[in-house]
Amino acid sequence: MAFSIPPLPFGYDGLVAKGLSKEQLTYHYDKHHQGYVVKLNAAAATNESLAKKTIEELIRTEKGPIFNLAAQIFNHTFFWNSLSANGGGEPKGKLAEEIVASFGSFDKFKEEFTNAAVGHFGSGWAWLVKNTETQKLQVYQTHDAATPLTEAHLKPILTCDVWEHAYYVDYRNDRAAYIKAFWNAVNWEFAESNL
Repeated sequence: MAFSIPPLPFGYDGLVAKGLSKEQLTYHYDKHHQGYVVKLNAAAATNESLAKKTIEELIRTEKGPIFNLAAQIFNHTFFWNSLSANGGGEPKGKLAEEIVASFGSFDKFKEEFTNAAVGHFGSGWAWLVKNTETQKLQVYQTHDAATPLTEAHLKPILTCDVWEHAYYVDYRNDRAAYIKAFWNAVNWEFAESNL
């Protein structure tokens, strides 16, 4: 089985009004996200056991380069779905209720998530996850290609890519400005569907 990724849910220019340029999305999706797929397919072409697994199975069973490729494919696909041309604002319904129950208010959640994303040292991801043991939402950081899928009690709800390649075209090294753009595009419907 050849691994593949879905097209961007909003096209290359669908987030321009939200602060993410066509050039940024094209570079990020074509060069990075698709690049992980090309490398994983090359590895699977020489190792039949890899080709028989799903991305999630590879994340749970492999280490080293294969884990990194599979996790980056999953993380990026999740990231693209965490964004929407119609996104931004505040969540409604069940997600809004769970955010208030877990953080005290939406503003406190947004502050904690922003601090995690902006303050993350090096490359990685800022996540909103649901802890299935406590039934509470929490902000969670992963380094490099790491993903909450490796933690049995964490369920990913929303993510923000804080690798420099996610924002360098548009914002150079100003991660805080990129995170402001992220909030303008958050896909709350996708996040709620992950509860």
